Amino acid sequence: MTVDHEKLMDFFGKIVNDMGAIASAPMVVIGDKLGLYREMMASGPLTPAELAVKTRTAERYVSEWLNNQSAGGYVTYDEKTRKYHLSEEQAFCLADENSPGSVLGAFQIAMSLFKDEPKIREAFRSGGGVEWGEHDPDLFEGTERFFRAGYLANLTSSWIPSLEGMEEKLKRGAKVADVGCGHGASTIIMAKAYPKSQFIGFDYHEPSILEARNRVKKEGLSDRVKFEVAMATDFPGNDYDLVAIFDALHDMADPVGTVAHISKILKHDGTLMLVEPFAKDDVKDNMNPVGRLFYGASTMVCVPCSLASNGPALGAQAGPKKLEEVVKKGGFKNFRVSTSTPFNIVIEAKL
Repeated sequence: MTVDHEKLMDFFGKIVNDMGAIASAPMVVIGDKLGLYREMMASGPLTPAELAVKTRTAERYVSEWLNNQSAGGYVTYDEKTRKYHLSEEQAFCLADENSPGSVLGAFQIAMSLFKDEPKIREAFRSGGGVEWGEHDPDLFEGTERFFRAGYLANLTSSWIPSLEGMEEKLKRGAKVADVGCGHGASTIIMAKAYPKSQFIGFDYHEPSILEARNRVKKEGLSDRVKFEVAMATDFPGNDYDLVAIFDALHDMADPVGTVAHISKILKHDGTLMLVEPFAKDDVKDNMNPVGRLFYGASTMVCVPCSLASNGPALGAQAGPKKLEEVVKKGGFKNFRVSTSTPFNIVIEAKL
């Protein structure tokens, strides 16, 4: 074997970078759960001792944590004052879980994936799957937090306006189903934005529905937002103006059956909105950092979820062409990508 030294060093550099990221993932979760980022945003530059006092944590741990975060560019260190602070950009992503730029949920997801590795390893051998509900609970909360940031940033400001005539319907008063709603983040965001409309969220995972009900009660929206346990292929109701599926169709056991069911209960002039992870149709075009992230998550979560019920395992990088095939097999004639972000594509389908 002849090894090119320069290429080897370049590859080692990638490995060291990834190892640093892996070791830093629990650091972000700790900073989130202990309120370290929030205190840094509130107080400005602090020494390790000052931050430890304010957060009731141990200084020695805080000092090491701050150095890890500074080395990775997640915290800013001032060598003259020997204090640490968050830049505006760092605070935007790390200090407020309700920020449209929050990434805190992504690290919570990452932690859950390590816990579930033995189950997925066994699935590799057997070819079987792992149901959504069989994963570590951190996945459920982390997923809601991760996607909520994107929904806050885009759902009512650009995604819904990209659908032909839908924003006007919602403002006048429409009937909406949110399928695969999880903890209800997308449902609640839409309900707040369109107070004259009625919303119902469906999910087959009962613990998520119970959490969604708790959240909508706290928001004071229970009079026009409901959450029910139901399968995507036979959830109840009819005459929906909008049926939305956020980052879930590719996980499903029967995506064609789901779309076919929707085609029967949607109003003749209604809309199916699919929000899916951003992907191109050709694998070579997904060989980038976002594709890497989604292929990893898909291997650990999306593909096992579908295979658990003998589904087609579309995966998180299915791409528009495969999604169009599913939608048209399900009875829809019109399909278009209405808008996109670096992380999502938004699809409008009509009968």
